[in-house]
Amino acid sequence: MPGQNPHGAGSAVSGGHDDSGATGSTIQGGRLSWRARAGLFLTSSALAGPLASAVAHAENAAVATAGLSINTVEVMQLAVFVGVTGAAFLSAIVLIRERARTSAENVELRSRVADINAALRRSEALLNLRDQRVVVWASENKKPELIGTLPVESGAPEERSAFLAFGRWLMPRSAAALEHAIAGLREKARPFDLVIESQAGAPLEVHGRKSAAHILVRFVSLSETQRSQARLKIDNQRLAADHDTMIGLLEALKMPAWLRDEHGRLKWVNRAYADAVEAESAEAAVRDAKEFLGGQAREAIAAQHKTHPVFEQSLSTVIEGDRRVFEVTDFAGADGSAGLAADTSAIETIRGEYERTVRSHADTLDQLNTAVAIFDTDEKLRFFNQAFQKLWGLDSGFLHSAPDNALLLDRLRSEGKIAEQPEWRRWKEGLLGAYRAVESQEHWWHLPDGKTIRVVANPQPKGGVTWVFENLTEKMDLESRYRTAVRVQGETLDNLAEGVAVFGPDGRLRLSNPAFATLWGLSGDAAKPNVHVSTIRDLCDRQAVDSPWPGFVAAITGFDDERRDRHGQSELNNGTVLRYAVIPLPNGQVMMTFVDVTDSVHVERALKDKNEALEKSDQLKNDFVQHVSYELRSPLTNIIGFTELLSLPTTGPLNQKQREYVEHVSSSSSVLLTIVNDILDLATVDAGIMQLDISEVHVDRTIAAAAELVADRLQEHSIRLEVDAAAAPKTFHGDETRIRQILYNLLSNAANYAPEASTIRLSCRHLADGVEFSVHDDGPGMPPDVLDSVFRRFEPRANGGRRRGAGLGLSIVKSFVELHGGNVRIETGRDKGTTVICTFPDMPGIRAAAE
Repeated sequence: MPGQNPHGAGSAVSGGHDDSGATGSTIQGGRLSWRARAGLFLTSSALAGPLASAVAHAENAAVATAGLSINTVEVMQLAVFVGVTGAAFLSAIVLIRERARTSAENVELRSRVADINAALRRSEALLNLRDQRVVVWASENKKPELIGTLPVESGAPEERSAFLAFGRWLMPRSAAALEHAIAGLREKARPFDLVIESQAGAPLEVHGRKSAAHILVRFVSLSETQRSQARLKIDNQRLAADHDTMIGLLEALKMPAWLRDEHGRLKWVNRAYADAVEAESAEAAVRDAKEFLGGQAREAIAAQHKTHPVFEQSLSTVIEGDRRVFEVTDFAGADGSAGLAADTSAIETIRGEYERTVRSHADTLDQLNTAVAIFDTDEKLRFFNQAFQKLWGLDSGFLHSAPDNALLLDRLRSEGKIAEQPEWRRWKEGLLGAYRAVESQEHWWHLPDGKTIRVVANPQPKGGVTWVFENLTEKMDLESRYRTAVRVQGETLDNLAEGVAVFGPDGRLRLSNPAFATLWGLSGDAAKPNVHVSTIRDLCDRQAVDSPWPGFVAAITGFDDERRDRHGQSELNNGTVLRYAVIPLPNGQVMMTFVDVTDSVHVERALKDKNEALEKSDQLKNDFVQHVSYELRSPLTNIIGFTELLSLPTTGPLNQKQREYVEHVSSSSSVLLTIVNDILDLATVDAGIMQLDISEVHVDRTIAAAAELVADRLQEHSIRLEVDAAAAPKTFHGDETRIRQILYNLLSNAANYAPEASTIRLSCRHLADGVEFSVHDDGPGMPPDVLDSVFRRFEPRANGGRRRGAGLGLSIVKSFVELHGGNVRIETGRDKGTTVICTFPDMPGIRAAAE
């Protein structure tokens, strides 16, 4: 081995030379170098030095004294020789023993090195098995080292960076738990043992430990039996978390809820149930078997469960001495049943009052001579009075079939009951524009049979239009007869029900009929010709609450320079309401007509009162939506915030179950917040208070933002997103937030049905009058029965999808697209995939409400 000298294995050279090197080197490991041996020699020489010096002195003394013989010098020299020879012999013995001891130590070191190499090879063989993988962090090197490998079926990647990106090959919940545990191990030396699940569905055991110099995280592939146990453990944890969440939700509800065992005995109730049965607590209600429903109701539920597991019916029960109506839903399973009751007493009361109001309203309108028809937001006929049916001569079967407004107009045209228009389609579209208008619209129809109809379209606050058809044929005939009567001395005006008076430029009465005097309570002498208007004014002022006669005098005598038609209404002291018209005639004359509209005004006032009540109800609904928006979002936001706070290491350590509970609460709260936001968005649209923030929408940025929101779901199922925006405009006008929400819902829906490792195509192109977005997936497609209800709310259908949501995604898409004035259509077929196409106009017109 390197570093050994020829005298034995295991020694190390600390200098830069071997035995034949320069001075100053030493040899470790127990063997003597040449310098050590020289030292021993010098030691023996040092011992012989004094002897030699003594001999020299002796010789000098002998010479000086000349008294010693030569034999003494020889003896001393012999002694010196013997001393040197003994020292050399001793040095040789020491060197031999030291060399033997060094050789024995080298043999022992070689044996130890061989043992260490064997142990290292065994450890490497164990670590390189295909059923485990170890991640090692050295204290002086933060970059981890990977040892070993995992089976292919575990779904763990071989590549180092891909393996350490746990979120790419583990389930989201497992990845979050593992990263949290590793952080606790590295920062606080907290060991852990986890069971995680890969995206391939394979469970793995993970053990984390920290030694003095290393941090070890070991991934172990489980056997089939261990996998089954691990899956059961994971499923049990999920079921336990779901059970706790559902129990917490039921406890929070203000509706009584209960669980029964297989024998029909109560085993759990919520707080609302306990309050309803006047129990001290839920446990006391179960212990005392206090029943919420009467015996007859429970027997009906039990009888229903014999043939059908679900019982849904309105039942009445007594709560706090009052009888209330509850909508009861009870489900029976193999091991028991569960029930929920919603108090609908207030709803039933309001429904009954509403129905009575509607019947009263209909009875009132039926007594009017003016034709009235009410159409809903779908332009369907929902009410008509007898005057309407009589005016148009339509059979009641057709009218009661709720035809839409366009079909009714087409039928009137085909039967020749309304005049033919040069551009029928444009005329009809202009007429139906009342459904998108805010103010009332007025039209005049001249019918083929000679009638003149005044048509008033009054938009309703909740959508729909009330159409009023006033037959003004008689009024027009009256005006014509009056002009003729003026020329032939007005003899025929005496039989008119409307009051008529004609004044000359000098302010004197030229012509009047008896109805004029009757309506104003004038005597025959007061309404004679040539009576001045001031005299009549004095008499009529006493009859009216707020007399319009000063204005009449100004119009007749010419003090009012502007000669124009005037219309108005005046109420008399006796309660009679007169509608008047002041019409300037040729030669400076002025005609006034008076019509008794007392009944119509009373009806109109009643309608206004009802309309104000409806507007107030609509405002209450809008306030309710806004209030619920805050009351629902605020607690959910608090739950999510505190859940994130609990998951932080700084809050304190959590055990495995606590971490899983916190994670489940967080994910469930996020899902619930999404559903609540969707419901509140739809409620806001239905309430007509949704406001679009119209601005320039950047197509590329909006598509990228929507794609980023669904990137995790696409990556989870290896689905690729292909975007084709080559034919798209750079910008168009719309609400960017709502359009991003539309694209996100379309991509989420496509990701739910697209096969694994398939491609979803998002396309955008510019049309002649707008922009078109389309999202296509290669899923199973939609059968006709699903396609008919795909835009209905709260009707989720699996249809091969991975997740079953609340059924609001496509409803929100349709509502927001139609708020922009666009439309949505679906092209699909079994095994042909599905394409959802949304078209937006260049300049969106905001509708009052979406379907």
